[in-house]
Amino acid sequence: MRRLVVSLPLVLMACGGPDDSGTASGTNLADASIGDATGGDDAGFNVDGTTPGCVNLECRQVVCDGGGKTTISGVVHDPAGKNPLYNVVVYVPNAAVEPFTDGASCDRCGAISGAPLVSALTDTKGRFVLENVPTGKEVPLVIQVGKWRRQVAIANVDACKDNPVDASFLRLPKNKAEGDIPRIAITTGGADPLECLLRKIGVDDSEFGVKGGSQRVHIYAGKNGGGTQFSGGASYAPQADLWPDAATIKKYDLLVLACEGAADSVIGPDKPPSSRAAMLEYMNAGGRVFMSHLHKWWLVEGPAPLPTVATFVNKPDLPNPTTAFIDTSFPKGAALSEWMVNVGGSTKAGEFVLKEGQHTVDAVDAATSQRWIHGTTPESVMYFTFNTPIGTKAEEQCGRAVFSDIHVSSGDKVGAAFPSGCTTKDLSAQEKALEFMLFDLSSCVNPDKEKPKPPK
Repeated sequence: MRRLVVSLPLVLMACGGPDDSGTASGTNLADASIGDATGGDDAGFNVDGTTPGCVNLECRQVVCDGGGKTTISGVVHDPAGKNPLYNVVVYVPNAAVEPFTDGASCDRCGAISGAPLVSALTDTKGRFVLENVPTGKEVPLVIQVGKWRRQVAIANVDACKDNPVDASFLRLPKNKAEGDIPRIAITTGGADPLECLLRKIGVDDSEFGVKGGSQRVHIYAGKNGGGTQFSGGASYAPQADLWPDAATIKKYDLLVLACEGAADSVIGPDKPPSSRAAMLEYMNAGGRVFMSHLHKWWLVEGPAPLPTVATFVNKPDLPNPTTAFIDTSFPKGAALSEWMVNVGGSTKAGEFVLKEGQHTVDAVDAATSQRWIHGTTPESVMYFTFNTPIGTKAEEQCGRAVFSDIHVSSGDKVGAAFPSGCTTKDLSAQEKALEFMLFDLSSCVNPDKEKPKPPK
């Protein structure tokens, strides 16, 4: 038994009914909008049964007898539909969801478009449960981590029971037609074809392009990277075109800088002081940067306070292979440890086998940076993060950077035209760790020592 508070129409994109398995089906919600139906004095009562009036989907929440609940549940996966994802926001909007603006922006946790009516975060198995969801047809659902976002409509939500959603509707978008993808710039390199990693996590080939293209991922030619764009053989722009000034870098939401593979002992001429200052300005404006190995020079030779985020060294490479250990002393580190076991990256919680580990970081500054993955023989830091502006209050920080001292190519070819050089399909253990870090890098910024919370 249930008591329906109010049932008002909602105008959304038409979609099919539930499938035969009893699992809620849905449709992409690219152009749908939430109606503006508002309950007046005659509209009934809110969920507590006392306050007159309701707004939009509030009017389709119900009170169940006997403490029952109306829920939507499921598991969110990466664009490839292979690995479940942690810390993804899932919510039912109660207002129109606003479009994103490309480029660096101050994205703090809690600021979610669409006035969430109910929300939840996925756990280390990608699972979520939304409680007290609206009932009836075409209930909108948003799956979001940073500027990765997919909107779907649940065909029908039955009251006072769980409504599991088919996994195909809970995958992040592969392309623009399915939803929002951050604007990403990738530099190639002689040691780390990271463009292949994005392809393996599910981004469509159609979304890879060159400087100035409409695609969501632009490839730039780094040192020793070579290659040409596969579509029509268009050449990559040189990586120096990515960072001549802050305004140019700020056009991108996320930078992925692959290790160049050159045995440089000093920073290269394509990263002049003006570009290093622009990179810090980009980070402080909310930009997100992933730096692999020799891109340490952005930090070592960058403007203050970048050189202080870690203790940088030049020591021999780590044994190959070696055992990597996950720092579980903070909430997200503990989550990474669990997640790696769940996705088959670890056979023992808190550690995994790593190949081609470098040794350019001995330790991090605990006041500004967070160690994620490290080695013990010898002691070294393989992954660390820091939020920006460095040294400001947590509530004023909205940029983020990840440094990795690991090459993760896993058999893919450097210097080859994309995508012909991408010869592997499955993620290695260290690529799975990097996938976790990339989606964490994309997510809203909150202090690493605090457990993520869903938006209210």
